[in-house]
Amino acid sequence: MEEQRRTERSARQANKRNRRFDSVLAALYAIFILFAASLIIYLFFIQVIDIKKYKIKAKNQRAGQNFAVRGDIYDRNGIKLATDDVFYNVFARPVDYDNDSSSPETIATKLAPILKMSKAELLKKLNSQNAIIAVKKDVDRNTAKEIAAQHFRAISLDKKNTRVYPQGTMAAHVLGYYNFDADIANGIEYAAKDKLEHIENTVRYQKTQKGKIIYDLSTDPVATAQNPKGQDVTLTIDAAIQHVCEKELEKMVLEKQALRGTVIVMNPRNGEILAYAVYPTYDPNNYRNATPLQIKNWTLTDVFPPGSTFKTITVSSAMDLGKINEHSTVLDTGKTKIGNWEIKNYDYDVHPYPGHITLEYLFEHSSNIGSINVARTMTPREFYGELKKFGFGAKTGIDLPGESSGLLPNYTVWDKGIHATMSYGYGTSVTAMQMISAVSALANDGVRVTPHVIKYTPEEEALYIKRTPVLAPETAHSVTRLLAKSVNNGKSVIKMDKYHVAAKTGTSKKPKENGVGYTPYSYTSTIGYLPATNPQVLVYVMIDSAKVGAIWGNTVAGPVFHEVTTQVARILDLKPDKNVTPNKTPSEHH
Repeated sequence: MEEQRRTERSARQANKRNRRFDSVLAALYAIFILFAASLIIYLFFIQVIDIKKYKIKAKNQRAGQNFAVRGDIYDRNGIKLATDDVFYNVFARPVDYDNDSSSPETIATKLAPILKMSKAELLKKLNSQNAIIAVKKDVDRNTAKEIAAQHFRAISLDKKNTRVYPQGTMAAHVLGYYNFDADIANGIEYAAKDKLEHIENTVRYQKTQKGKIIYDLSTDPVATAQNPKGQDVTLTIDAAIQHVCEKELEKMVLEKQALRGTVIVMNPRNGEILAYAVYPTYDPNNYRNATPLQIKNWTLTDVFPPGSTFKTITVSSAMDLGKINEHSTVLDTGKTKIGNWEIKNYDYDVHPYPGHITLEYLFEHSSNIGSINVARTMTPREFYGELKKFGFGAKTGIDLPGESSGLLPNYTVWDKGIHATMSYGYGTSVTAMQMISAVSALANDGVRVTPHVIKYTPEEEALYIKRTPVLAPETAHSVTRLLAKSVNNGKSVIKMDKYHVAAKTGTSKKPKENGVGYTPYSYTSTIGYLPATNPQVLVYVMIDSAKVGAIWGNTVAGPVFHEVTTQVARILDLKPDKNVTPNKTPSEHH
């Protein structure tokens, strides 16, 4: 009986296990059926419903496009200043070596003469344990073709761009430089980057896994063989004038053992910069070897007291406000005292008390006291307002990177000392570009045009170039006549035989870097335009820290100004105006 119960219990347990197994098996079967159904539905969507998406994805995986090059940069006359050159890096892959046609020995034997390397040197490289071996960098196109013609499976060529500057150091600070590997740029290479890299019609094609082009009916065989290129950029720079400026600047800097200098030539009518020489300079082809001092365009970043060239701004401001006119006289006592500080004219020992002087005399003798008394006809608020119109204390908007705003203290903090020193170029600090931009208003009927180095289309000009009224045209003409007469009256080196020149020299002490006190050195400058009866060219020369001989604007910057203006007048074939009286307004001879 007991045996029978055990048997029945064992049978029930077995039956229970069988039912549990059948349940698990049914569940697994259901899961399998569900998975299979899902897979069928998924494949149906991929291969039938959503086939276009995967066709596009497959096509994109095979897509390729040609190696793009940047646009070229030209001067205004079509002389090429910057272009792309294509070079190749040669690599070896040891995994693809074999014992016959692609062995290191065979490769070294055939490539050594092509690469102009010794066979032993090349073989040593090829036997390196690296997975990828850099055989040689920067080989030219013809060498790359010779290498490719050998059909070595283990050798590959990596194409790359290198930026080349055919004119060497010319206009280095305008052009800047470009590094393809790091995508680092300066100058126009940076400012016009979008245009230089903008490719309108990119040629796309499909390629195999090994990079070979798949030709179909839509493939243009000619287009696939050409590299797409960015847009070219034409500058306002004239290479001939640029060369003259760089040569004359370097000659004077070396002769006077100066620290640095600049010559900027502008067309004041439209703001186009015809030359922009900066010293010290560098070769953009080898910019990595240049020092930070050589690469830096300090004429845009660094500020300095403009000195007596600023007197043109002081007189213009007072005249524009109606405080004085072309025939006014001002008292020049030779020296004055503000607080405990005595200010005197540079020629005080020769002319201790000039008395009432004309504005023509003020410019000719660069009278500090006369300028102070002109400034005193204006309130600080009035004078400050005029200086802001001239663009001081703000960026000029030139199409180059790194420009600073200069330093112009707000009129609310002016005391008698700042008001006085502002009149002869010590109360403010300017950039070289600000100074030439401000004086351009005098040469252009009172209107200041944004300085620029890119030659724009009329549509682009409307976007980028501003015309800012600064003075009444009559005021600009009056100051121009006064400046031209002051130059003609004197024996300055800046005087020209065939042209009336409206110009002013300047000399200012160089402040210490911490801003407290002055160094033993000076900034010497000359700024002016010609022909004075119809200004076409504005030239600014500034040389920093000359150390040899007489250190004045007239003796250091003046000779450079004279040589540059003489050469520019010849290059541009400017019409002489010495047979035209400078008393006539410029507008009468436009």
